[in-house]
Amino acid sequence: MAMDIAINGDNAVALAWKQIDPDVCAAYPITPQTIIVEKFAEYVANGEVSTEFVCVESEHSALTLCTASESAGARTFTATASQGLAYMWEMMPITAAMRTPLIMAVANRTVSGPININNDHGDAMSARDCGWLMLFSENVQQAYDNSIIAPRIAEHPDVQLPCMVNLDGFILTHAIERMTMVDTADVKKFVGEFRPVYPLLDIKHPVSHGNMDGPDFYYPHKCQSVTAMEKALEVCEEVFEDFRKITGREYHLLDEYRCDDAEFVAVILGSSFGTMKAAVDMLREQGIKAGCLMPRVYRPWPAAALAKALAGKKAVAVFDKHLSIGAYGPMFPEVVAACSDLDKLPKMFNVIYGLGGADATVAGFKKMMEDVASGAASKITYLGVKM
Repeated sequence: MAMDIAINGDNAVALAWKQIDPDVCAAYPITPQTIIVEKFAEYVANGEVSTEFVCVESEHSALTLCTASESAGARTFTATASQGLAYMWEMMPITAAMRTPLIMAVANRTVSGPININNDHGDAMSARDCGWLMLFSENVQQAYDNSIIAPRIAEHPDVQLPCMVNLDGFILTHAIERMTMVDTADVKKFVGEFRPVYPLLDIKHPVSHGNMDGPDFYYPHKCQSVTAMEKALEVCEEVFEDFRKITGREYHLLDEYRCDDAEFVAVILGSSFGTMKAAVDMLREQGIKAGCLMPRVYRPWPAAALAKALAGKKAVAVFDKHLSIGAYGPMFPEVVAACSDLDKLPKMFNVIYGLGGADATVAGFKKMMEDVASGAASKITYLGVKM
């Protein structure tokens, strides 16, 4: 039976893990992720799960152990944030290349320096080309739901890639919201038993993992991951539909809000999507046909879905919560590329906002979209900062 509870984002992720009951979890604490593994370690200590929990000496060790564990044939979860993800970076593309479908929660936090522990998307965006599936969450409910959905996508026989579940640090990780949990029996049935592909411990069918690849093999092996990502676009929609059937909550590659008749659309990720919805409602009251959308699935990049959603719009503002120094924000060129085959390309604007936890307000978003609608916006705007 579904039940409404009050819970913060970190504990919601830990609760989803508890209901799934993975075989192995290895992690190292780092703010604002620590609550996830603290709470899950409590479930382990109380005997509420059968998971083997390993306290490692670093984030690099955590992902190394998790990659080995998953390769051996164990469903494996971990979590990190910011510098912790940076410390894992050496293993990130290796984990993906070995086709190990482990799950990692990332409590999004800015990457130093200067030293800062608040929210932006610098950690996830710095790892976006490592070959991982990436899901983003607007609120605590979605952080919980994505944590249940992720294994179904990652472990699909046609995908077999690791998956990163992103939730905004402090804004979601520490904020208590009302959430509807799924019955544990339904979670277990939905996720299903783990069926590893080519596990190392299958002694009747010996395999080797992590081999040296020369030029004749490296390139085609990388392209196999590209094929898996392309297949994941279909798999995501299939899994979202299965999840809708048991919860009534509907998800897609893109979450759209008032976009059907919109002339001006904001593209944005994470908790800021909720803030932008409020700005859109106010703009509509003024007679400005605004809308907004969030790529729930950031990797694989939903290019075709974006092009369809943005076709015929007058202008599109891409809000990036990360700064690619010396270039546009990371999401902006990908949105432009997605729309490049449209008969008429909307006017494109890039907005950098919220770095290091800088305020992302309804008023600020509303004013920015007013400037986009009136033509007063610059090609790239550093919202809230005078350049």
